[in-house]
Amino acid sequence: MGLTKSLCDRLARILGGKGQHEDNECSITVKRNLNATILGKKYDTEHEIVIQSLKNGKSLNTGEITLLQREVQMFVRQAVKKGLKVTAIHNHWLFDKPRLMYVHVESVENPIVFATKLASILKRIK
Repeated sequence: MGLTKSLCDRLARILGGKGQHEDNECSITVKRNLNATILGKKYDTEHEIVIQSLKNGKSLNTGEITLLQREVQMFVRQAVKKGLKVTAIHNHWLFDKPRLMYVHVESVENPIVFATKLASILKRIK
């Protein structure tokens, strides 16, 4: 059995976001209001999480998490402590205010376990 819409909806609820299920993949967006601007214009921010390739109870779990610079160290410490791999830290934009940083995490594990771990870290930065 692959990744179902009901599992995608459950993962989205755990993460506090909105899930979209398509082709055995679950994409979840979690809105984050950072009052950000790029070149002086309003810019909406969010976390993007993708769950895919579910087999034998484990899936590939990836996330691109939008953070303020001052939140990066704490987020990375917590992610590593919970066994997530931190695979990239970078910015996307020039002329953004405040400076937005993007941290990529990934794991292969039960998707509910992953979502629960990530949700517990995200709660600490709200």
